[in-house]
Amino acid sequence: MSIVIFSGTPRKNGRTKIVAQILQHKLGGTLVDLSMLDLPLFNGEESQGNHPSVQWLRRVVSEADRFIWVSPEYHNGMSGALKNALEYLSGGHFKGKPTLLFAVSGGGKGGINALNQMRTVGRGLYATVAPEQLIFDPEHFEGNRLKSEMEEKLDLLLSESIGQRFMDVKSS
Repeated sequence: MSIVIFSGTPRKNGRTKIVAQILQHKLGGTLVDLSMLDLPLFNGEESQGNHPSVQWLRRVVSEADRFIWVSPEYHNGMSGALKNALEYLSGGHFKGKPTLLFAVSGGGKGGINALNQMRTVGRGLYATVAPEQLIFDPEHFEGNRLKSEMEEKLDLLLSESIGQRFMDVKSS
Protein backbone atom coordinates (compact mmCIF):
# COMPACT_ATOMS: atom_id res chain seq x y z
CA MET A 1 0.00 0.00 0.00
CA SER A 2 1.50 3.32 -1.09
CA ILE A 3 -0.17 6.53 0.06
CA VAL A 4 0.59 10.05 -1.10
CA ILE A 5 -0.61 12.84 1.17
CA PHE A 6 -0.87 16.31 -0.34
CA SER A 7 -0.37 19.18 2.09
CA GLY A 8 -2.11 21.78 -0.04
CA THR A 9 -1.00 24.90 1.76
CA PRO A 10 1.61 27.33 0.45
CA ARG A 11 2.39 28.31 4.07
CA LYS A 12 5.54 26.92 5.69
CA ASN A 13 3.73 26.51 9.01
CA GLY A 14 0.06 26.17 9.68
CA ARG A 15 -2.77 23.86 10.57
CA THR A 16 -3.05 22.28 7.10
CA LYS A 17 0.53 21.11 7.30
CA ILE A 18 -0.06 19.85 10.86
CA VAL A 19 -3.01 17.73 9.68
CA ALA A 20 -0.98 16.34 6.76
CA GLN A 21 1.91 15.46 9.06
CA ILE A 22 -0.45 13.75 11.52
CA LEU A 23 -1.89 11.71 8.65
CA GLN A 24 1.58 10.75 7.48
CA HIS A 25 2.46 9.65 11.02
CA LYS A 26 -0.68 7.51 11.20
CA LEU A 27 -0.57 6.02 7.70
CA GLY A 28 3.00 6.34 6.50
CA GLY A 29 3.44 7.22 2.88
CA THR A 30 4.90 10.19 1.07
CA LEU A 31 4.09 13.77 2.01
CA VAL A 32 3.88 16.17 -0.91
CA ASP A 33 4.47 19.43 0.94
CA LEU A 34 3.44 22.18 -1.45
CA SER A 35 5.01 24.83 0.78
CA MET A 36 8.40 23.27 0.01
CA LEU A 37 7.97 21.90 -3.52
CA ASP A 38 9.17 24.36 -6.15
CA LEU A 39 6.43 23.89 -8.75
CA PRO A 40 6.16 26.51 -11.48
CA LEU A 41 2.77 28.04 -12.17
CA PHE A 42 1.10 25.63 -14.58
CA ASN A 43 0.75 27.08 -18.08
CA GLY A 44 0.00 23.97 -20.14
CA GLU A 45 3.31 23.99 -22.00
CA GLU A 46 4.88 20.55 -22.43
CA SER A 47 8.30 21.93 -21.52
CA GLN A 48 7.14 22.32 -17.92
CA GLY A 49 7.21 18.55 -17.64
CA ASN A 50 11.01 18.77 -17.66
CA HIS A 51 11.11 20.73 -14.41
CA PRO A 52 12.66 18.52 -11.67
CA SER A 53 9.80 19.18 -9.22
CA VAL A 54 7.21 18.23 -11.82
CA GLN A 55 9.10 15.04 -12.67
CA TRP A 56 9.36 14.14 -8.97
CA LEU A 57 5.65 14.82 -8.39
CA ARG A 58 4.58 12.72 -11.36
CA ARG A 59 6.85 9.83 -10.34
CA VAL A 60 5.66 9.81 -6.71
CA VAL A 61 2.00 10.02 -7.71
CA SER A 62 2.41 7.31 -10.38
CA GLU A 63 3.76 4.91 -7.76
CA ALA A 64 0.90 5.50 -5.30
CA ASP A 65 -2.27 3.48 -5.04
CA ARG A 66 -4.23 5.84 -2.74
CA PHE A 67 -4.26 9.53 -1.93
CA ILE A 68 -5.19 12.06 0.70
CA TRP A 69 -5.65 15.72 -0.20
CA VAL A 70 -5.57 18.28 2.62
CA SER A 71 -6.32 21.89 1.75
CA PRO A 72 -7.04 25.12 3.53
CA GLU A 73 -10.11 26.95 2.31
CA TYR A 74 -9.18 30.18 0.56
CA HIS A 75 -12.02 32.38 -0.77
CA ASN A 76 -14.51 29.50 -0.76
CA GLY A 77 -12.26 27.05 -2.55
CA MET A 78 -9.24 24.79 -2.32
CA SER A 79 -5.81 26.38 -2.28
CA GLY A 80 -4.27 27.56 -5.51
CA ALA A 81 -1.13 25.62 -4.58
CA LEU A 82 -3.03 22.32 -4.54
CA LYS A 83 -4.93 23.11 -7.74
CA ASN A 84 -1.65 24.05 -9.44
CA ALA A 85 -0.05 20.74 -8.41
CA LEU A 86 -3.05 18.75 -9.62
CA GLU A 87 -2.89 20.52 -13.00
CA TYR A 88 0.42 18.73 -13.65
CA LEU A 89 -1.26 15.35 -13.20
CA SER A 90 -3.82 13.44 -15.24
CA GLY A 91 -6.58 10.93 -14.90
CA GLY A 92 -4.02 8.20 -15.47
CA HIS A 93 -2.42 9.07 -12.15
CA PHE A 94 -5.65 8.83 -10.15
CA LYS A 95 -8.05 6.57 -12.09
CA GLY A 96 -9.83 4.20 -9.73
CA LYS A 97 -7.56 5.02 -6.81
CA PRO A 98 -9.13 5.83 -3.43
CA THR A 99 -8.80 9.50 -2.53
CA LEU A 100 -9.73 11.01 0.81
CA LEU A 101 -10.36 14.73 1.32
CA PHE A 102 -9.78 16.97 4.33
CA ALA A 103 -10.22 20.73 4.67
CA VAL A 104 -8.74 23.09 7.22
CA SER A 105 -10.74 26.22 7.86
CA GLY A 106 -9.98 29.53 9.46
CA GLY A 107 -13.36 29.65 11.18
CA GLY A 108 -16.40 27.67 12.22
CA LYS A 109 -18.21 27.72 8.88
CA GLY A 110 -15.41 27.21 6.39
CA GLY A 111 -14.07 24.16 4.65
CA ILE A 112 -17.11 22.71 2.91
CA ASN A 113 -16.56 24.67 -0.29
CA ALA A 114 -12.93 23.54 -0.46
CA LEU A 115 -14.12 19.94 -0.03
CA ASN A 116 -16.72 20.34 -2.75
CA GLN A 117 -14.18 21.83 -5.13
CA MET A 118 -11.65 19.08 -4.40
CA ARG A 119 -14.37 16.48 -4.95
CA THR A 120 -15.19 17.99 -8.35
CA VAL A 121 -11.52 18.06 -9.38
CA GLY A 122 -11.09 14.50 -8.09
CA ARG A 123 -13.97 13.32 -10.28
CA GLY A 124 -12.35 15.11 -13.23
CA LEU A 125 -9.18 13.11 -12.55
CA TYR A 126 -11.18 9.84 -12.28
CA ALA A 127 -10.19 9.35 -8.65
CA THR A 128 -12.43 7.22 -6.44
CA VAL A 129 -13.20 10.00 -3.98
CA ALA A 130 -14.40 8.68 -0.62
CA PRO A 131 -17.69 10.09 0.69
CA GLU A 132 -16.18 10.45 4.16
CA GLN A 133 -14.52 13.77 4.92
CA LEU A 134 -13.52 16.00 7.82
CA ILE A 135 -13.12 19.72 8.35
CA PHE A 136 -10.58 20.91 10.90
CA ASP A 137 -11.46 24.23 12.57
CA PRO A 138 -9.08 26.30 14.74
CA GLU A 139 -10.71 25.05 17.94
CA HIS A 140 -9.77 21.45 17.04
CA PHE A 141 -6.08 22.19 17.71
CA GLU A 142 -3.91 22.55 20.80
CA GLY A 143 -0.75 24.12 19.47
CA ASN A 144 0.71 21.71 16.92
CA ARG A 145 -1.56 18.82 17.90
CA LEU A 146 -5.18 17.88 17.48
CA LYS A 147 -7.37 17.92 20.56
CA SER A 148 -8.18 14.41 21.70
CA GLU A 149 -11.83 14.45 20.57
CA MET A 150 -10.82 15.45 17.03
CA GLU A 151 -8.01 12.89 17.02
CA GLU A 152 -10.62 10.25 17.91
CA LYS A 153 -12.89 11.41 15.06
CA LEU A 154 -9.98 11.21 12.65
CA ASP A 155 -8.98 7.74 13.86
CA LEU A 156 -12.58 6.54 13.57
CA LEU A 157 -12.87 7.87 10.03
CA LEU A 158 -9.58 6.30 8.99
CA SER A 159 -10.09 2.92 10.66
CA GLU A 160 -13.82 2.21 10.40
CA SER A 161 -15.35 4.34 7.67
CA ILE A 162 -12.67 3.68 5.11
CA GLY A 163 -10.67 0.94 6.72
CA GLN A 164 -10.79 -1.22 3.62
CA ARG A 165 -9.30 1.58 1.53
CA PHE A 166 -6.85 3.08 4.05
CA MET A 167 -5.63 0.28 6.28
CA ASP A 168 -2.89 0.10 8.92
CA VAL A 169 -3.93 3.17 10.93
CA LYS A 170 -1.58 3.92 13.84
CA SER A 171 -2.77 5.83 16.89
CA SER A 172 -0.54 8.69 17.89
